[in-house]
Amino acid sequence: MQRHFMAGMRGLLVLAALALVAAGRPAAAQPLVDSAWVAANVGKPDVVFVDFRPAPDYLRAHIPGAVNSNYARDGWREERADKVPDMFPADVAKLAAMIGRLGIDNNTHVVLVPGGANSTEMGMGTRVYWTFKVLGHDKVSILNGGMADYLDLAKEKKYPLASGGVKPEPKTFTANLRREMLITMDDVKKAQAAGVLLVDNRPEDHFAAISRHGKAKAAGTIPGAKNLPQQWLTENGGGEFRAKSQLEQLYRVAGVPTSGEQINFCNTGHWASIGWFVSSELLGNKQAKLYDGSMVEWTIKDNPVEQRIKLQ
Repeated sequence: MQRHFMAGMRGLLVLAALALVAAGRPAAAQPLVDSAWVAANVGKPDVVFVDFRPAPDYLRAHIPGAVNSNYARDGWREERADKVPDMFPADVAKLAAMIGRLGIDNNTHVVLVPGGANSTEMGMGTRVYWTFKVLGHDKVSILNGGMADYLDLAKEKKYPLASGGVKPEPKTFTANLRREMLITMDDVKKAQAAGVLLVDNRPEDHFAAISRHGKAKAAGTIPGAKNLPQQWLTENGGGEFRAKSQLEQLYRVAGVPTSGEQINFCNTGHWASIGWFVSSELLGNKQAKLYDGSMVEWTIKDNPVEQRIKLQ
């Protein structure tokens, strides 16, 4: 009897210890929140909304307390020394300091607010979401439908709005880098040789070599890749992500499994972040990875491409 009692007590002590560890670690957040959730959480001290719209639009009307950030210029992505553009920043301390200046620390629930007019705008949210995950910060969400959805509902639902700028109180954000999430060109080559699925999230004309990015040296795709265009993954290519059942159906059409190893790429890792987000965060495939160098790096480094159409 005493032996059973002692065993039970040990079990309770282990559970209590695990609870204490968990309490000291910020919990993960839902990948997507809706406008109703946003309206209900305005003003909470542990929630920071980051609005990625152009400054004039932000100043005109924004979620109360939201801070404004320039996706292209504030340091979320940077050109590498070898001229490969839009990469994850090499200076992680500088990136963390920029995040801290937005009023974000390691206990903050960050809610990313893209414009939401189309899927490409939602890519600002998914790419920065991936960046936070690489930095070890799991309390991050994206406003599904972006600010376009919130503004559409603001009058009807009486959701709060504010105008003018917000000056956040700087905080200290510490990066806990997940290096395994940063996929290099050599990693892609090894994965390709091992038969890992490569998923090209660009529109079909890029995949087929009809069009190419201005900084890519050649049109086409990485040999053996399958095409799953990022605009399929939101409703009518807009700002709202499709339901899970529809996403699974579209993955089947594209011949892309919803489990197992895969590497998402595009031109510079923007559209691919939408594919990665859907695979990893909405469909739960934690073996999905994002190659941010994508086709621009791949072709700048003179790697072979597959061209389904060879224009004369």
